Amino acid sequence: GTDKSFTFDYVFPSETEQEEVFYDCASPLIDKLVEGYNVTILAYGQTGSGKTYSLGTAVDGSNIPLKHQGIIPRAIRKLFADLHERKEKNPSYEFEVYVSFLELYNEDFKDLLYPQSRENNKKEKYDLIMIREDANGQIYLAGVKEVKVSDLDELLEQLQKGSLCRTVASTDMNMVSSRSHAIFSVILKQTRIKNLEENKENYVSPAESSAASKRKSKRKLLTSIVTSKFHFVDLAGSERLKRTNAVGDRVKEGIAINGGLLALGNVISALGDESRKVTHIPYRDSKLTRLLQDSLGGNSQTLMLACVSPADSNFMETLNTLKYANRARNIK
Repeated sequence: GTDKSFTFDYVFPSETEQEEVFYDCASPLIDKLVEGYNVTILAYGQTGSGKTYSLGTAVDGSNIPLKHQGIIPRAIRKLFADLHERKEKNPSYEFEVYVSFLELYNEDFKDLLYPQSRENNKKEKYDLIMIREDANGQIYLAGVKEVKVSDLDELLEQLQKGSLCRTVASTDMNMVSSRSHAIFSVILKQTRIKNLEENKENYVSPAESSAASKRKSKRKLLTSIVTSKFHFVDLAGSERLKRTNAVGDRVKEGIAINGGLLALGNVISALGDESRKVTHIPYRDSKLTRLLQDSLGGNSQTLMLACVSPADSNFMETLNTLKYANRARNIK
């Protein structure tokens, strides 16, 4: 057909190194996280296009050499380096880091850091994890285990532990196809202490000078606690059943995956509609869109990583991925 053009903020050819992808588009988001913004990275694309590899949630993540490590290990390394640098400059600065790792499998949430639910998967009820909204309109998950981590190695250990529990299966298009959407969240809680006296003018009148020395020992301190979240979302690949030749459970999984991605596409279309004819945003059509409500429609910083295949046989899927991501770019 006719040539089609798409506009993106970054375009990386297939031979691009992981480090370049991270520093160009993901590294600035870590600075925003430390400033107090909520940040999300969405990896979208057809099955087998490299989403899990790019994000770094592969099952054998611990065996991957540094050169091929994805966005998550690199982002975590930079985050801890930045936090320790702040701590050195300001000894009163405190921080806590928590992680959670969820998968959305057949429209049911599973906590990947809570292995008991895996062992008793026939008896355990997964719907104990509920999506809630607090008084400030923030979306949170009730019933999810948040693990406190103190350094880089502990955090990577939790990432590896959760990745091993992910649901993967073989299809005709991918030997280790992710059969679920995975959401790896890093929660950062920062305690900042400010001296209120520093904000006042330095001028002191003669009448006040004698009392000034007494007041110095009673400085007013303002303590602020800032909580921000970084969601790394590894979406399962969109797939056509006639190409994956899926049967049985694989078919049900494929239908659930495509259903969630369709709902996400509808939300993106409604948000990116420049004419704003659509007033209702269908966040509640899927648990995936409900969970990402903050990231898509809030004031958070969001990056969509569209992974495409260079093969001619995947032309239609590649075109659809580019159209999908192009709509996301219209969201203001």
